[in-house]
Amino acid sequence: MGNLKKKRRHKMSKHKRRKRLKSNRHKKKEY
Repeated sequence: MGNLKKKRRHKMSKHKRRKRLKSNRHKKKEY
C-alpha cells in the first residue's frame, strides 16, 4: 500500500506542478 501511494503521489506531482505554475502567474498579476 505504501508503495502504491508513493507512485500515485508522483503521478499527481506532474499535474500539481502545472497548476502551481498557473497559480504563480495569477499571483504575479494580483501583485
